[in-house]
Amino acid sequence: MPSRDAAIARATGDFDSGAFRDRFAALVAIPSTSQDPAAAPQLLRYLEEGITPWLARLGFTSAIHPNPEPGCGPILTATRIEDPALPTALLYGHGDTVLGLEPAWSPGLDPWTLTERDGLWYGRGTADNKGQHIINLSALEAVLAERGGRLGANVKLVLEMSEELGSKGLRAFVENHRELLAADALIASDGPRVEPGLPTIAAGSRGSFMFDLVVRLRQGGVHSGHWGGLTTDPAILLGHAISSIADRHGRILVRDWLPGETVPPAIREALRGCPVGGGEGAATIDEGWGEPGLTPAEKIYGWASFIVLAMSCGNVASPVNAVAPEARAVCQIRYTGDSDPARFEPALRAHLDSNGLEKVAIERTGIRMPASRTPPDNPWVLWTKASMERSLGTRVQVTPNASGGLPGDVFVDLLGTPLVWVPHSYNGCKQHGPDEHVIPAMLREGLAAFAGIWWDLGEGGTPRRG
Repeated sequence: MPSRDAAIARATGDFDSGAFRDRFAALVAIPSTSQDPAAAPQLLRYLEEGITPWLARLGFTSAIHPNPEPGCGPILTATRIEDPALPTALLYGHGDTVLGLEPAWSPGLDPWTLTERDGLWYGRGTADNKGQHIINLSALEAVLAERGGRLGANVKLVLEMSEELGSKGLRAFVENHRELLAADALIASDGPRVEPGLPTIAAGSRGSFMFDLVVRLRQGGVHSGHWGGLTTDPAILLGHAISSIADRHGRILVRDWLPGETVPPAIREALRGCPVGGGEGAATIDEGWGEPGLTPAEKIYGWASFIVLAMSCGNVASPVNAVAPEARAVCQIRYTGDSDPARFEPALRAHLDSNGLEKVAIERTGIRMPASRTPPDNPWVLWTKASMERSLGTRVQVTPNASGGLPGDVFVDLLGTPLVWVPHSYNGCKQHGPDEHVIPAMLREGLAAFAGIWWDLGEGGTPRRG
C-alpha cells in the first residue's frame, strides 16, 4: 500500500541514486541570467526545454506568457487540478539568475557547470533559485509516483524569469491572472535558513527601500591648496549626513523608520530562541552592532537596518589635488511589514534639516521590493511546520519574515494567500557572488520535507481560506 514513509523514501532515493543531481546539473547548465540582455533567449530556453516537458510528465497544463514589462523575461504558469473542491497550493520560483561573473570564480569552478568540491555543490542558481524549485517539483514527482499518479490536492505554479531585476512585471501579471492562480496558500522556497542545520519557515520577507544621498556643490573641482579649508567639501558633508542617520554602532537614529519603540511582542515571541548563523566562511555577527537590546534574530527578522551600498567622491583610482564638486552615497533600508515606507523619505528630509544638512539632497527614492508578512501563527504556517517536523524528526524554526527580499507581497495583496516560505539554502551560500553553492545534505532534507508536505496536502484536514 502507498504510504507517507515510502513517498519520502522515493524522494530521497532519487537523490541517493544521482538522478536528482543529473536533473539539477542540466538546469544549472542553462545560462539563464536576466541581467544580461544578450542572454534573453536562455530565459525562454530554461522554461521551454528545462521545465515545461517535466511539468507535462507530472500532469500539469502549462503556458509561457510574455512579461507585461517590456524587455523582461517570460513567466510560466502551470496548473494541476484534480478537483476544484480540494485544497490548492501555489508554488513559486524563478529560473533567472544574476550574472555568471565567470572570471571571479575559484580555479576549476564554472558558474554554468554543477561541480562537487569539498562536500559542496557549486554553480550559478544552485541556491538562488533553481535548486529550490527543483527540490519542490522533484518531491511532488515522488509523491505522485507513490500514489499512482494522484495527489489528492491541486497544485499551481508560477515561475518567473525576471526576479533578479526586481520581479518586474510580476505584479501586473498576477493581477491579470487572479482566477488562474487562486489558491489556498503559497508554499514555496527561496532564501536561506536561519542557520544551516535548522529547517526554517519564513512567513514573509523584509522590504528594500532605496535612496541616494547627494551633495552637489559646483560644476567642477577646485584646487585643494588654494581652496581647501575655504570651500565646502561635499565628502565631509556627506559623511556627516551618514553619521547622523546611524551612529558608529549601526543604531538607526531616524526613529520614524522603525516599526515602533521595540520589536512587537508577538514577533519577539516568535523569535524566542531563534539562532542566526551563516555557516563556515560567512560574514561575522558583530556583537554590539545594530539596535541595542535586541537579539541577532530580532535585528534581522523583526527590525530595520540601514546600509550604505556604495559611495563616490572624486576618482579613487587616480585622485587629484582638488576639492571634489560632488559626493554620492547609494543607500538602502531593509524594513519589516509593520513599518510604513511612505514615511521614510519625509522622515529623512526632516532629520537632515534638523541637523543642519539642508545641502544634502535625497534622490532616486523608491521601494525595490515591498515587505510582506503573514502572522507566524497562521494555520497554514503551523500546518506546514507540523508536517515538516513529522518528516524530519527535528524542530522547525518559524520566523515572521525572511531577512532578504521576496515578491510575497504580490500574492498576499492580489490573491490573499498566506505565505509559507521553506528555504533550502543558507546565509553563507554566496548567492549573487562568485562560488555560489549549496549543501547537498540540505537538499536531501528539503526533498524529504516537501515529500511529506505534498503527501499531507492530499490527506485532508488542511486549513482552508476564510
